[in-house]
Amino acid sequence: MFQQEEYDVIVVGAGHAGCEAAAAAANLGSKVLLVTMNMNTIAQMSCNPAMGGVAKGQILREVDALGGQSGIVTDKTMIQFRMLNRSKGPAMWSPRAQSDRMRFAEEWRLTLEQTLNVDFWQEAVMGLVVENDTVVGVKTQLGIEFRGKSVVLTNGTFLNGLIHIGEKNFGGGRAAERGSTGITEQLKELGFEAGRMKTGTPPRVDGRSLDYSKMEEQPGDEVPSKFSYLHTPALTKQRPCYITYTNAEVHEILREGFEKSPMFQGRIKGLGPRYCPSVEDKINRFADKDRHQIFVEPEGWSTVEVYVNGFSSSLPEDVQYRALRKIVGFENAKMFRPGYAIEYDFFPPTQLNLTLETKRIKNLYFAGQINGTTGYEEAACQGLMAGINAHNRVHGKEPFILKRSEAYIGVLIDDLVNKGTDEPYRMFTSRAEHRILLRQDNADLRLTPLGYALGLASEERMELVRQKESETAEVVEYLKNKTVEPAEINGLLTELSSATISEKTRAVNLLRRPNLELADLTRTLPTMALELAPYSPDSLEQAVIIIKYETYIQKEHLQAARLTELENFVIQGRLDYKQMPALSHEAREKLLRVQPETIGQAARISGVSPADISVLMVYLGK
Repeated sequence: MFQQEEYDVIVVGAGHAGCEAAAAAANLGSKVLLVTMNMNTIAQMSCNPAMGGVAKGQILREVDALGGQSGIVTDKTMIQFRMLNRSKGPAMWSPRAQSDRMRFAEEWRLTLEQTLNVDFWQEAVMGLVVENDTVVGVKTQLGIEFRGKSVVLTNGTFLNGLIHIGEKNFGGGRAAERGSTGITEQLKELGFEAGRMKTGTPPRVDGRSLDYSKMEEQPGDEVPSKFSYLHTPALTKQRPCYITYTNAEVHEILREGFEKSPMFQGRIKGLGPRYCPSVEDKINRFADKDRHQIFVEPEGWSTVEVYVNGFSSSLPEDVQYRALRKIVGFENAKMFRPGYAIEYDFFPPTQLNLTLETKRIKNLYFAGQINGTTGYEEAACQGLMAGINAHNRVHGKEPFILKRSEAYIGVLIDDLVNKGTDEPYRMFTSRAEHRILLRQDNADLRLTPLGYALGLASEERMELVRQKESETAEVVEYLKNKTVEPAEINGLLTELSSATISEKTRAVNLLRRPNLELADLTRTLPTMALELAPYSPDSLEQAVIIIKYETYIQKEHLQAARLTELENFVIQGRLDYKQMPALSHEAREKLLRVQPETIGQAARISGVSPADISVLMVYLGK
């Protein structure tokens, strides 16, 4: 079996990136082998038991719209749903779900087991089989060689992983799981540049030992939504989360452990995530703050295990324990396991093409934390794109690349490939210059037609998009034609402190007022409520967003179109930028390393100025 069967795509690692890569390639028709060191930890939520959040929720919706599985799995296993940033504009609305950790992993495994074309193998991969600068398989610890036309590496934090707790450190890719060796060393020999990064996780505690009456309850939305655009189960009951705070006494105890901190004593060399620092880093960097927020998050429907979000730490376990017990509501807390920091190898993503294929070795793809990113959602979308492109590559199809104006996924990959990262990359809405176009509510309209053309998004998905487009257009047209008399609406306008009207006015003009919503109109105008009743909430919401933000949306479409013109200027083959003395020294260096495929990509490389782009376009005769 081992020597004879050749796979189209071999995926190494079964975290969030690996699961999406395997599912995507298999659903497109490739024969896939998913290799993992432990089949019992497929899609393990190594850190917090949640999916989505600011910008991350948009990514998860995009994964779903293209035909990925993470949104479906999340909907089936979430215990709470919240739409974040509802008080801001729709570009900022971000869905987030609290998940049942055990059910999430179980559901992902069952999904993969029920996916045709996916085979599994439980063992450590020690190296790649490379012939003529092309990957042709992998070698396992037992010496078994699996042949494959392409390989996707999704090793997470396992490459030479080193766990730190106080002055203690030991090898491992995750608590109680060994790390992976051999791959980094081989890739370095092949000419790849590698680095080290760091992340961490907080302690877990026994929920039965906490006093929730002293904390602030954080319930889910009254009418919870979901992630998938398919008809996944609705959430009918929810578990609350809670909020509490650190205090001066907690901070003082934590400071006692600084002399044994692996971070402050220099034992950790890798850079950690800027926007998710450890609690000791927070009290050190923000010494003027007398408290920090702690989110108390249940790990599932039935388990008593609780995730202490905001208390990530690598201090000695006794220091963590004593400090925890000084937090309000944690006075009698029992710890299941301490927090820890973990260092691991990554490969600067400037060594990749926009397909996530490596530049040095053909048919080899990197996805997830191996590229310097952090977060389940960032990993999942990279896995999806790597799986699609690995399939397309071995079947002679065109690469699949998303533009920055098409998806947050496009922003993420473009940032990684063109700018690189020297700290764990996390997606934020501020990273997307076209975020009014890239909303969580329209990911299906943007991306499902692309996923359908690939063969990944189903006919059912496409039909739902057609229905939504049709309904939205009908609602917009209705609101443009619907007129409202002053006597019908002035009472509401006065109530909302909005200017009253003196003559018949179209509903569309009323809706353009920032403090007036469609729900206000339908509550006040029974006829309108009746006439709009047949339309889905999603279509109604989409219509209102289009009306309220029409001018901004049009401006961003024009801007995106101008930038697309630069993307149409293709750079053929590898250029020797050293031979272009009119370019700045930094531009020559960066262009030579990245080897951009288009003028647009070249313009987004950090250190390449508009003047350099003008020189390049003259050189290319553009």
